[in-house]
Order: sequence, then structure tokens, then C-alpha cells
Amino acid sequence: MEETKKVINKQELEERIISVLQTIYDPEIPVDIFELGLIYEIAFDDDANVNIKMTLTSPACPVAGTLPPEVEMKVMAVEGVKDAKVDIVWSPPWDKDMMSDAAKVKLGMY
Repeated sequence: MEETKKVINKQELEERIISVLQTIYDPEIPVDIFELGLIYEIAFDDDANVNIKMTLTSPACPVAGTLPPEVEMKVMAVEGVKDAKVDIVWSPPWDKDMMSDAAKVKLGMY
């Protein structure tokens, strides 16, 4: 019997990944990591292996050791994802201008 490979809908998969990222919060800021602008890139191949490039608000962030594994675990649980890997990057450095307008409004920065 020939095995058929399921074709992934990349847009739907990316939307599901973003939805789960919007459930993860920096414990010191009441805004999710996606709206904060901590997610720099979401990439995945045709087999749904996901690679996320993200940063933290600072290198001394108190959740530096726990936030990336939480992101990996939650993205791995997204339907259709085969594997997930998070790379922490520091360039460009995060600043408040990377936040979405919704995040800025929520934090009273407008």
C-alpha cells in the first residue's frame, strides 16, 4: 500500500501557530509574546518542522530559561506540527517599537 503524504496548508498552520503564541505571556508584562514583538520569524518546511526565531525583552529576562521551552512545547502541540525548535536571537535588540499597536494601547503607550 502506498503511503500518501498529507499536504499542509501553510497559511492555516501559521495561523494556528500564531494563535498558540498569543496564549504565552511575559510574566512581567500583561501582553502576549506575539503582540510584544518577541517573535521575529516563524518558518517551517513541507514536513511541518517549525523553527521560531524569537528574542526576549532583555538578556537578563527572568524567564530566559523557561520561556523558550514553553514556546517549543506549545507549538509542538499545535495540530499539524511535526517538530518545533526555538532559536533565541539578540539582533536586532528588542525595543518597545516592535510591539503591535494593540499591545501599545493595552500598556497605555499611545
